[in-house]
Amino acid sequence: MAVSYTAVVDVDGEGRNGGRVRSSDGLLETGLALPKELGGSGTATNPEQLLAAGWAACFLGALRRAATLRKIRLTSTAITAEITLTHGDDGEFSLSAVLSPVLGGVDQATAEELAHAAHQICPYSKATRDNIPVTITATAAA
Repeated sequence: MAVSYTAVVDVDGEGRNGGRVRSSDGLLETGLALPKELGGSGTATNPEQLLAAGWAACFLGALRRAATLRKIRLTSTAITAEITLTHGDDGEFSLSAVLSPVLGGVDQATAEELAHAAHQICPYSKATRDNIPVTITATAAA
């Protein structure tokens, strides 16, 4: 398989609590902070937000691809991605995800079909499959 693209990102400092993120092309540069819900300052982004952003963007692309393959014309696409960090009774942290796409130009059954197909296509979905709980709740736009 030929490599299409490799993202390179460096993180320094304290990682998720006070670190800095920098992409090799300079387009992504931001600080990291623990969210207020975890006792942090909440003054910068965090890894869960970055994962949610990347996965949501990729998933919308997969939705559009699934629609194109089925010759379905979408009039709009939007998505909310929720990444939850859980601290288990065993002391370990884990993640779960909820992806909620909203698709225009289709009925509810088609929206659900396309979301299921996108989950099979999306590289983020493939990477997390059987590793974390994922709930997909597709909605047809009114």
